Amino acid sequence: MADRVTTSTARFGLTDPRAEAELRAAGLWDDRGPVAEHEPILSALSRSPDPDLALRGLARLREADEPGWPELRAALVADRRLRGRLAAVLGGSSPLGDFLAARPEEWRRLHGPGTPPARYTDELLAAVRAAGGGEQGPVAELRGTEAVKALKSGYRGLLLELAADDLAHVVERELPALDYEVVADRLSDLAEAALRAALAVAWAENGGAPAQDGCRLAVIAMGKCGGHELNYVSDVDVIFVGEGDTGLATRVGSAMMRVATEACFEVDANLRPEGRNGALVRTLDGHLTYYKRWARTWEFQALLKARAIAGDPELGRGYTDAVAPLVWTAADRDNFVVDVQAMRRRVEDHVPSELVERELKLGRGGLRDIEFAVQLLQLVHGRGDETLRIGSTVDALAALAAGGYVARADAVELAESYRFLRTLEHRLQLQRLRRTHLFPADEDTDDIRWLARATGIGAEGGKSEAQVLHAEFRRRANRIRRLHEKLFYRPLLEAVSRVPTGALRLTAQAAQARLAALGYTSPQGALQHIQALTSGVSRRASIQTALLPVLLDLLGGTADPDGGLLAYRKVSEALAATPWYLRVLRDEGAVAERLAFLLGTSRLVPDLVVRAPEVLRLLADPKELTLRDPEEVAASLRNVVRRHGYLGNAVIAARSLRRHELARVACADLLGFMDVLAVCSALSSVWSAVLEAALHAVDRAEAASAGGHLARISVIGMGRLGGAELGYGSDADVLFVCEAAEGVSDTDALKYASRVATAVRRLLGSPSQDPPLQVDVDLRPEGRQGPIVRTLESYRAYYAQWSEVWESQALLRARPVAGDADLGARFIAMVDPVRYPEGGLTDDEVREIRRIKARVDTERLPRGADPTTHTKLGRGGLADVEWTLQLLQLRHAHEHPALRTTSTMAGLAAAVDAGLITAAESAELTGSWLLATRVRNAITLVRGKPTDQLPTQGRELAGVVAALGSTVPGDLDDPGEFLDHYRRTTRRAHSVIEHVFYDD
Repeated sequence: MADRVTTSTARFGLTDPRAEAELRAAGLWDDRGPVAEHEPILSALSRSPDPDLALRGLARLREADEPGWPELRAALVADRRLRGRLAAVLGGSSPLGDFLAARPEEWRRLHGPGTPPARYTDELLAAVRAAGGGEQGPVAELRGTEAVKALKSGYRGLLLELAADDLAHVVERELPALDYEVVADRLSDLAEAALRAALAVAWAENGGAPAQDGCRLAVIAMGKCGGHELNYVSDVDVIFVGEGDTGLATRVGSAMMRVATEACFEVDANLRPEGRNGALVRTLDGHLTYYKRWARTWEFQALLKARAIAGDPELGRGYTDAVAPLVWTAADRDNFVVDVQAMRRRVEDHVPSELVERELKLGRGGLRDIEFAVQLLQLVHGRGDETLRIGSTVDALAALAAGGYVARADAVELAESYRFLRTLEHRLQLQRLRRTHLFPADEDTDDIRWLARATGIGAEGGKSEAQVLHAEFRRRANRIRRLHEKLFYRPLLEAVSRVPTGALRLTAQAAQARLAALGYTSPQGALQHIQALTSGVSRRASIQTALLPVLLDLLGGTADPDGGLLAYRKVSEALAATPWYLRVLRDEGAVAERLAFLLGTSRLVPDLVVRAPEVLRLLADPKELTLRDPEEVAASLRNVVRRHGYLGNAVIAARSLRRHELARVACADLLGFMDVLAVCSALSSVWSAVLEAALHAVDRAEAASAGGHLARISVIGMGRLGGAELGYGSDADVLFVCEAAEGVSDTDALKYASRVATAVRRLLGSPSQDPPLQVDVDLRPEGRQGPIVRTLESYRAYYAQWSEVWESQALLRARPVAGDADLGARFIAMVDPVRYPEGGLTDDEVREIRRIKARVDTERLPRGADPTTHTKLGRGGLADVEWTLQLLQLRHAHEHPALRTTSTMAGLAAAVDAGLITAAESAELTGSWLLATRVRNAITLVRGKPTDQLPTQGRELAGVVAALGSTVPGDLDDPGEFLDHYRRTTRRAHSVIEHVFYDD
């Protein structure tokens, strides 16, 4: 019989061996099993968080009021709402079950409509008055232990109603579920009512009524109560403000804390000035004096949720109105953001390591992660945006999202996770009405199962409810932590906090004055840009409004603030339809800072970024910006081009990838993440990849019309391309060499290759919005008069019979860069004897090179150019150093193989090893070449177009110095001093060149 009974009761989730006996005593069970009439009660018990606990609670309720049991049983059968509320409370909270057992008549609270929050205070005061002698008894009767007991009973009764509303849907799914916000709001209202009742008792115990003898006292709620987001079991943080007889006010405040603590919850006043060592009650002036002179950062953070809830309403409003300006300017304090971040780390460090993953409140991915992030964002941005001045965390998240300070998806995720964790916290606290924030340990599966049932989480996908809850808890915690670190440690926050509060809300006239002070030469024009960016009520305008105060400061520190702001407007308008653009600037503070520097320094970068916006994402990570393998770039280009059957589209694709790479390299260069040799190598690699891709596309198209590939073609890089030393504005000097395919005549092969080479030059050089792609073939045999393409044997014959010394010099930097690799290698092997002549140069050939160099110096330098600041042809410039090295190579490479290099830097090092120049001379030449190269690149970046002349004054010179950044010695960041440094460096190099190049 026992086995049959156990099996039957287990059907209702009851495992206690006493279950059947208790059910029989209640009249819910007979010899045939559950009484059909009463089975709805058993079904409700089975769905409660703990059916055994719920049944024991029901049995105790029956035993406490045996005569009233039939009425309750009948009501439970007839009323689904009562059934769900009572079963949920009894199975979800042992103390509330104890309360019902002690006061069985209180079950009627769950049967009626319930007490509206607006009547909480009246009901508690009525309960206390009744205990003191009657509903209309004098105030003096609101005192003593009976008053405390009455307040405790009234508070627990209202808590019972709220818990029943909160849990009922777990048992009866048809009943409405209360949102977390509703529960927290009602708990806060209940706490306020309890404090008001406790304050009334305190006044009575101290011999009078509020405001007697001019004594006034206001109670200010802080923390969760102040923010309308209280827990079931939580300290209620308060601050007292008094006027008049502060001694009496202190006695009343102390009595209020004692009464409320004994009856309802712990009342904590340690957030007052000076903490537990400070006076319990201070005057309003005393509070303000403290906050203005002594308060620490965390105290203003705590005041964010301050709200007057009891006592003198006028005094309470006076307090909140007076401290609000201090709260919303706290972010102006030095190291404000750093202090708040440090406070969060200290809080987390105090959590025992074995509990940090289980702490719902203080641990990693817990409630404090969300609250600290939200409060920091509020305090920083709320200085200028009053919509953020909200106490509730969930409401503040919504306001932050509406204002564009947080991504909508992030705000939704954080709000949902906050509600989830707070709901778990509420259930855990209700279980025993104890303050706890610990998720059950992994091994406590029964506790996790109870928590899942109490939260309304069921089994799914083959997983038990405990497994589902555990997985969801871990997922939420990990997501919260990631978003916390993203928002809380956002570099932009610190930048925003450095903008004075007054600068966030300026009149037009004041704004112009501030812009002028920041360095804008046209404040009125800057205001027009700001208005264009922030006008309207769109989310984009809201985010711009939040970003611009910081960006204006950042741009103000660049060489050209006006140009930078104009560029920012152009970029923003061009990328208006790009959904992630403003989000990246807002969420990745490093991106905003770096973009401001780029836009205020370079005219080239904004144009590139508009057409290659994806580079902006790379600004967040220097590694992503710099560490890209040239082979990977080339492979990407080839793959992109191959996907396009139409030749024009293939070349457009090649241009697009080149634009992206050019923007990437330019940003990395300006930000100091790539040195000059890496920049030159990357630019050369991109050029080679573009040539390779374009040649492949054209060759494929030409072969399709010609019936096959009639020739193998190789592109030989010359000049800076061959030396892998291209700058931003360099042309690509090349030679085209071909070889007839098997069975094809040289004539047909040359015609085919010429069509391919001409098409490559035309397509790459056609006008576009991108920097030009000029393929220069003027270094070919016979110069502009010679054919664009020759066969390998034609080159061999020409160089053997007609080659001049300058052509040998040009071939020193020859290197295959695209096309048929084997043909390119054979071309290099063929020209090696020409460029590294056996026996070196004759005296006549040396004189010829010197004559040509002298002619270049006098004829090719642009009219009016300053030879001391022309980076290419000026004294000690690029041409000076390169011609000097090339003369050494032509004369000595036959006997010193290390000189056989296309690299200027490697050649100078080899010349030292060969004893042709001293280490000191090499250092002067190397320093001058590197400086001239850096300056030449910087000029192009700053001006937006290629030029070799270093500016000697004004914003452009300042821009060049800023663009050089970390490559400029620290004491030369003044433009005038840098100009002197450049001239001094090139002058010393020119002195070495005069000696090495012209002296035998």
